[in-house]
Amino acid sequence: MTPGAEASGSQPGEHAPVTPDWTCGSCGDDWPCATKRHRLLAEYQRDRAALSVYLGSCLAAATRDLRSAPVSSLQDRFIGWVPRSPRTT
Repeated sequence: MTPGAEASGSQPGEHAPVTPDWTCGSCGDDWPCATKRHRLLAEYQRDRAALSVYLGSCLAAATRDLRSAPVSSLQDRFIGWVPRSPRTT
């Protein structure tokens, strides 16, 4: 399995990535699909830094697998959709 991808043997409806194409195993859209994005935001709602680290590792793995894809489009796909939370001082 590609590093950064979720463990194989995922449950139906989990919207886990299928590598090396990085499509959603449930709906077939590019991963992370809209459903997975929504679930990730809910799961990491209190720790956006951890979400960014997780998605960054997925981006690194996808960059190796999807060599012909423009890097900027992969960045948008994997981390560009994450809302920025205001910094607290």
